[in-house]
Amino acid sequence: MKVTVTVNGQERSAEVEPRLLLVHLLREKLRLTGTHVGCDTTSCGACTVLLDGTPVKSCTMFAVQAEGREVTTVEGLAAAGTLHPIQEGFKEEHGLQCGFCTPGMLLASKALLEENPDPTEEEIRWALSGNLCRCTGYQNIVNAVQWTARKLQSDSAATGAS
Repeated sequence: MKVTVTVNGQERSAEVEPRLLLVHLLREKLRLTGTHVGCDTTSCGACTVLLDGTPVKSCTMFAVQAEGREVTTVEGLAAAGTLHPIQEGFKEEHGLQCGFCTPGMLLASKALLEENPDPTEEEIRWALSGNLCRCTGYQNIVNAVQWTARKLQSDSAATGAS
């Protein structure tokens, strides 16, 4: 069957079997390989994407369930060659090591900051609790989200003052 999804602002269509998972539509049909497959059981969060702005684990969602909806992958974060603030935060605060979990962490963090622009450390840890990292120990990831929150608030204040 044909599925049409808006991915990173661009409408994309593909012929799929009804049982094809969203992660496989993204990686195999649309060649957006930034979304990683880690566990296939929703345990690790490496496959996290935003579906209409909400983090979902694409390894347990059928592609047909995304029909007509907006999907954001890690490839959709940077605009015109400029890092998204959450990507800057991960860079500045060394929030990644091997990078396997990073796409899911970035997207879950982005969704958190859109909902709560000034989260506490506990709120950050809770929002990221569905995403596992085997390398960092999480503190630098939390620091990266805090850095991004401060940057976004500063940018907003600067824009508001103009």
